[in-house]
Amino acid sequence: MGRAGPRSTTAGRARLAPAPTRTVWPGAPTPLGARFRVGPDGVAGTNFALWAGGAEAVELCLFDADGTETRCPLTELTHEIWHGFVPGVRPGQRYGYRVHGRWDPWTGARFNPAKLLLDPYARAVDAGPGQDYGSLPPEVYGHVRDWPQQHVADTVRDDRDSAPYVPKGVVVHDEAPDDEWADDRRPKTPWADSVIYELHVRGFTKLHPGVPEHLRGTYAGLAHPAAVDHLVRLGVTAVELLPVHQFAHEDHLLRRGLRNYWGYNSIGYFAPHAAYAASGAAGQQVGEFRRMVRALHAAGIEVILDVVYNHTAEAGELGPTLSLKGIDNRGYYRLQDDARRYADYTGCGNTLHVVRPQVLRLITDSLRYWVTEMGVDGFRFDLAAALARSFHDVDMLSPFLAVIAQDPVLRRVKLIAEPWDVGSGGYQVGAFPPLWTEWNDRYRGAVRDFWRGALPDVRDLGYRLSGSSDLYAWGGRRPYASVNFVTAHDGFTLRDLVSYERKHNEANGEGNRDGSDDNRSWNCGTEGETDDEDVRALRRRQLRNLLTTLLLSTGVPMLVAGDEMGRTQRGNNNAYCQDNEVGWVDWALRDDPEWRPLLDLTTRLIALRHRHPVLRRRAFFSGRPHSADGLRDLAWFTPGGTEMTQADWYAPASTLGMYLSGRDIPGRDARGAPIVDDSFLAVLHAGAEPVGFTLPGPPWASAYEVVVDTSRELAGAPGGVVEAGAELGVAGRSVVLLRVVG
Repeated sequence: MGRAGPRSTTAGRARLAPAPTRTVWPGAPTPLGARFRVGPDGVAGTNFALWAGGAEAVELCLFDADGTETRCPLTELTHEIWHGFVPGVRPGQRYGYRVHGRWDPWTGARFNPAKLLLDPYARAVDAGPGQDYGSLPPEVYGHVRDWPQQHVADTVRDDRDSAPYVPKGVVVHDEAPDDEWADDRRPKTPWADSVIYELHVRGFTKLHPGVPEHLRGTYAGLAHPAAVDHLVRLGVTAVELLPVHQFAHEDHLLRRGLRNYWGYNSIGYFAPHAAYAASGAAGQQVGEFRRMVRALHAAGIEVILDVVYNHTAEAGELGPTLSLKGIDNRGYYRLQDDARRYADYTGCGNTLHVVRPQVLRLITDSLRYWVTEMGVDGFRFDLAAALARSFHDVDMLSPFLAVIAQDPVLRRVKLIAEPWDVGSGGYQVGAFPPLWTEWNDRYRGAVRDFWRGALPDVRDLGYRLSGSSDLYAWGGRRPYASVNFVTAHDGFTLRDLVSYERKHNEANGEGNRDGSDDNRSWNCGTEGETDDEDVRALRRRQLRNLLTTLLLSTGVPMLVAGDEMGRTQRGNNNAYCQDNEVGWVDWALRDDPEWRPLLDLTTRLIALRHRHPVLRRRAFFSGRPHSADGLRDLAWFTPGGTEMTQADWYAPASTLGMYLSGRDIPGRDARGAPIVDDSFLAVLHAGAEPVGFTLPGPPWASAYEVVVDTSRELAGAPGGVVEAGAELGVAGRSVVLLRVVG
């Protein structure tokens, strides 16, 4: 088939105005990026180095405060890296690149020197005025966006200058001042002891009354004692921050008066997102981010970043040209056999070609930078299956996973995979190698289904409560390979999960077509908010059930900010563009009499988890007797007080008893002593009517003490000792946790 339409055109083009130049010394090809240093003869300046494999020429562009551009041709080329040292360039300098080469989209070449390009290694970004436009200006596209023949529009080069409209890199000091990390101590919380709290830097503090108004929504706001105090009181050990890499807003959102709120649209993998900085000065976001990390570390809280290395904000062939697309489109992105088109395993228009050495280097350099120079403790990889693809299929021996496994820095931090992408064969839950933990969506599905009465039997629930050994008991993996969650940023909040059966995303402007239709939710009989106190009471009980189940399960629990006090998004299950009260945490709920008991229960459950190693096992249960009396580390019971048989697991059931023995915990403490703990019996009852549950007798116990009963509104310990063999009354839709006392 022949090529349809022209490759390029000169019609209507505006010539780029000549610009002044500066002296450029040869400099060095490493490290990549802009590095301020003292050069030859003691002269201070900045070394610039850019990998651009297919380029014919590269110009460094320096911008004064008034926008005046100075161009500096980089004439030195070493192993496809263009480099030069510019005397006198100091931190605070804004810069970008213009890359010359062939324009031939049919073969994947999209070089266009009219487009100013962001340095992929920029340590800070000045987002510039482009953030304020009602839509992306046509100048930011490498092709003529409004070409009349739309089917070939991306093949017609646009020669209008994009410099006034695109983000620019900012030169910063390479390393933090010595005193900035002098007193920093990484918490290094073991995986089994971790409780993760997913939050949005802006949304967590935007409405916080204890954070000064000028700091709300910023890194400094998250570091403020009022914000940190909530995390400490709650008892979480790590915050998982939604993307903080510099990101851009999509044109379709800008046209609807919206913004990308979540940030899964990265454009700068080394730069903290500038809009989250309290200081407006270029480059100051770097130091502010570091101080935030130090403040959280001082409180014993680790910092995990949600990172998006699978795609960028440049989208597909009709997307803007901001950085990699203009530096070397074929070198950075996966292209189809028709090289004009992009392979899209992410649903966002493009996929980074991680098999290529320069792309793998970009990602690993970025990861090491955030660990060694910014102080973070781990990463959650968005659509990690896309990173594990070799050329087409997901490959657990892929270059990306192999490099991570042998890297002396990265193999020691927390690594969490979102183990799927949108491509064929992309669902890989349970398949990542032993170094990794995974978001376990099978846990989410089983727990949701049980509490809404949709599980056909309790087989799947049993696996999820006990660490998902069916998924992770291979290759030396441990129960903490499973990150257990009921909700995440993507989907309903916990309160909405029990208040809505249908998504209500009209505010996103996409006709309610966006967001998942598979919510596995139950509205307790009424859709949305209601004044019916019976419905409201049932919903609060369901919230207590879900949180209690999560925090008693073996594995690593993850909470979402605000779920512990009943945050709602009004039924929106895809609030990615809701940078407003819908997406922000409502701190008024913390002192609301209706929701404060939920916060108190969550705090108490986390504290219970921290006190009892039987709830934080480092090895899978065996289910076999460990002593002559027949006591096992894990046992399952029917309401009649008998151990479950094979037939019981396959039969419809709404009640399950789980016995955890504190006498049979494998491993030893730091001094080599055996680990011994209390034993517990958890009774989960999803039926609407009360049930009598006969408490198992010897060897399991001779008596029990009620520790938690979710049928009670208040979180205080119910107390009371119940003899073994007695029938315990369990209220409809409730969890009762009992401690063995005899």
